[in-house]
Amino acid sequence: MRDALLAGSAGFQPAQAVEAARMAALPAEDLAPGLERAFSFVPAERSGPVRVEGTLPAFLHGTYYLNGPARFERGGVRYRHWLDGDGMVCALRFGADGPHLTARFVRSAKWTVEEAAGKALFRTFGTAFPGDRLVRGLALESPVNVSVVPWHGTLLALGEQGLPYELDPVTLETRGYWTFGGALNPVTPFAAHAKADPLSGELVNFGISFASAQPVLNLYRFASDGAQVLRRRLRLPWACSLHDFAVSPRHAVFYLAPYVLDMESLMRQGRTLMQSLAWRPELGTRVMVASRQTGEEVATVPVGERYCLHTINAFEEGDRLTLDILELDRPIYDQYETVPDLFTDVAPGRPSRLVIDLRKGELIERRELAYDRAPDFPVIDPRLFGHPADDVWMLGISKTGLPGRKFFDQLAHLTWSGRKDVWQASPGTYLGGEPAFAPDPAGGGAVICQRFDAARNESAFLVFDAFDVASGPRAVLPSESPLHLGFHAIFAPSF
Repeated sequence: MRDALLAGSAGFQPAQAVEAARMAALPAEDLAPGLERAFSFVPAERSGPVRVEGTLPAFLHGTYYLNGPARFERGGVRYRHWLDGDGMVCALRFGADGPHLTARFVRSAKWTVEEAAGKALFRTFGTAFPGDRLVRGLALESPVNVSVVPWHGTLLALGEQGLPYELDPVTLETRGYWTFGGALNPVTPFAAHAKADPLSGELVNFGISFASAQPVLNLYRFASDGAQVLRRRLRLPWACSLHDFAVSPRHAVFYLAPYVLDMESLMRQGRTLMQSLAWRPELGTRVMVASRQTGEEVATVPVGERYCLHTINAFEEGDRLTLDILELDRPIYDQYETVPDLFTDVAPGRPSRLVIDLRKGELIERRELAYDRAPDFPVIDPRLFGHPADDVWMLGISKTGLPGRKFFDQLAHLTWSGRKDVWQASPGTYLGGEPAFAPDPAGGGAVICQRFDAARNESAFLVFDAFDVASGPRAVLPSESPLHLGFHAIFAPSF
């Protein structure tokens, strides 16, 4: 079975080349009219009530949190890449007095120093300029713009490869670095997708040290009381860019695609991190599995030549580990530039389920769902974290396969048992923010995401019946002024 799977995966790269040649031969057009307006303003900080159009579910009590890049120009420097913008967090609270929205920039070290100087000072993921700075000459100063995690009675905002910042869960006031009781420091590698286990209360994360001699993945585990209980270093085959991972009850799972970072280029040649990454599919993609308890490597398994930005879920059944992911034909980061002309030739992707025999160290099954609209920002019902979950929600780009800028305009609900439920946004409106799942204690739930109307320059939050998204939003909550299109979101129930 393994040989057949790997033989089949050998066709990925020629297929990618054929698709790239086809796209290059087609004339490009603007498939996202007005998208530039979503990146043309600095969102206003605010705190106040929000009106409701439609009907909110009676069970919706709690807070929807969203983080994402919100400022793309400072002092004449215009950021090129979607990952460059300074992070702004939104908190949309649903309570007895009606919905209330708070939005504030994260007062990161980068934001604070640049705000005082009135100009850009630090190199970013995709933008370099004369005199720009790196932290200690070797790392980016994080704009803290990727995700937000409620944990240990507080709220953590995270960016790529840097310490999280603690925010007040209600006011969103920045309290400062969160060091886990001094266990970590400002240059400790710490990724943007920390996983909070809803059953144990643990927080699990990783961070990569991109040393040229021997790149290392650091695996961390923190107890529900905030104390660090594990830090284990695992050797990597190359300095691979890794954004996300998955956690099951017994394992931490890493999809190691050959998207390789040249640290010398970043540190010595003045290049951006984006310019220092190279896609090396000939090296092959591997899944590395580590023990969640001890951090020891359990298995490393070849799985083809694809790329994964975001995982969906992972769970075990005996010696079999199931990993659900969004697999792409090639990396996506080059599609995040140049702002606002995004996703000009984005490659197809699809939800994939990989089943690994841990005892034999083999991939024994690969299954794909029939939705290839470059999907991203997947989410499951968080009550099923680390357990089999049939339902998954994500955003998609309807114009995938056509050349020209485009953006997310579909909300998809798919099931591994075969159902497909998709809502298409109207032309000139775009979706943002991971579709956060809000559970109904009686069963079912809602999903919440953003909408930006380019023609009207208006933002709103949309609330859907999670199991009937094709019928459209049940409630629309307009913002009094436009907001950024965010990255990751989460709903924290208050029941």
